[in-house]
Amino acid sequence: MLQRNVHIAGDVVPNDRTVTFHRQSREVSIEYKNKTARRGKLMAEQAVVPVSHFLDERGLGPFQIKLLVWSFFLVLIDGYDIGAIAFAAPYLVRDWHLTPHALGPVFSASLVGILFGSALFGWIGDRYGRKAALIWSNLLFGIFTFWAAYATDLQQMFWLRLLAGVGIGGVIPNVVAINAESAPRKLRATLALIAVGCVPIGGAIPGVISAVFVPQHGWPILFQVGGIVPIAIGLAGFFGLPESIKFMTLRERDRGAMERLIKDIRPDFVVPPNARFELEDEKQQFSGFNPAYLFQQGLAIITPLMWLVFALNLMGFFFLLSWTPTLMTAAKLPPATAALAGAALQVGGTVGSLALCGWLQRHRFLAISIMFALAVPVVGSIGFAGLTSQPVVLLTTTFFAGFLVLGVQSGINVAGAMIYPTSLRSNGSGWQLGLGRIGSIVGPLVGAQLAGMPIQNLYMWSAVPFALGAVICFIVHRLNTARLDANPELREAQ
Repeated sequence: MLQRNVHIAGDVVPNDRTVTFHRQSREVSIEYKNKTARRGKLMAEQAVVPVSHFLDERGLGPFQIKLLVWSFFLVLIDGYDIGAIAFAAPYLVRDWHLTPHALGPVFSASLVGILFGSALFGWIGDRYGRKAALIWSNLLFGIFTFWAAYATDLQQMFWLRLLAGVGIGGVIPNVVAINAESAPRKLRATLALIAVGCVPIGGAIPGVISAVFVPQHGWPILFQVGGIVPIAIGLAGFFGLPESIKFMTLRERDRGAMERLIKDIRPDFVVPPNARFELEDEKQQFSGFNPAYLFQQGLAIITPLMWLVFALNLMGFFFLLSWTPTLMTAAKLPPATAALAGAALQVGGTVGSLALCGWLQRHRFLAISIMFALAVPVVGSIGFAGLTSQPVVLLTTTFFAGFLVLGVQSGINVAGAMIYPTSLRSNGSGWQLGLGRIGSIVGPLVGAQLAGMPIQNLYMWSAVPFALGAVICFIVHRLNTARLDANPELREAQ
């Protein structure tokens, strides 16, 4: 090793620092003897910019706030388009002279699309960037959602919802990845939770439009709004949406964009011309994508169990989302009250996601398993609340059901993605959401078969997936704790 004078921001390193040059790695390390010494910019042969430390040192700033604002609009319209069909359903039954049972395939159509879209756009996110995946997924589902406003029968609606679902599936994996990878270490899970926490607000908006505008303008307005907005967001994203800083760290060809982004985050930081960017807290990265990577580093059991956790929660949630407005209308409640019950479910989800993000940041899978368990009695009581003829009781119950169930979903979206390194994060999250959509497809279809049951019994059965989810998520908690204890370096990356 060779010690030499190194210039920092144009000045020779003062005596309170020891600078060491490593010949083989051609890297420079600086040991600070006086922790109050002025910070500077390393200017040396093959200097290294540790990206995670750079983000930690800067902390929460305008860049992360800007990214959260973009994420708000991205997930808002994503949640809207997922939920729109549920609020259009009572009007389709009336206008197309259908029975509620006939809607099962249409409810599941977008979920089938999401199954494939989550994996497809997860791969696109890891291959071409989180930004590219988010832009193209919005354009795709925007076009087909707008087209659905002009469907004339169930067959057309089925195919348009399926194709829209492919695009919808790309949003959450890439929003989670881009926020987690652009945040300081202590805020990675928190900022990602905040970013996806507004999905339920988007899902509630169709309920408001259904209650206020559909009586005057008809059900197509639900899909017209749901098509125009994501197209506008996708086009604007070409110019204003930033890329994940850690994703660009892995790609030398993004160096110019990386330097511009670093200047945007910290204008006073000067990147040396020959600096190398490094994810110093992620020792294991993978080139390309092979599904086998999702089972390495102690994930052989955790990965498939996470798929099952996603499937169980999405099965229960999409039963509630798809059938609550229709079932409450069938129970002789006014259509507006039924629509507001569905909206309360979504609003409760946003409140739960945001109110519990600190707790979820600290306890991850343990907190999620507790929420699963609490959801069982709350969801089981929705049917009884609907029979009370007291709207406030029903709305309160559905609010707290959403608080827990969608709080769980936000939690597993983030905690599940964080178990993978940057090079696999969108793919890993995409596979979780994609295979989890098997549960979301099954939920509405099971609801169609059980729609003739007394409403109070039906909702008690709908709580079963959450009971199973509590047990399996607790097993994941124990396995992941043991994994991190055995591999402390993985804890730093999370």
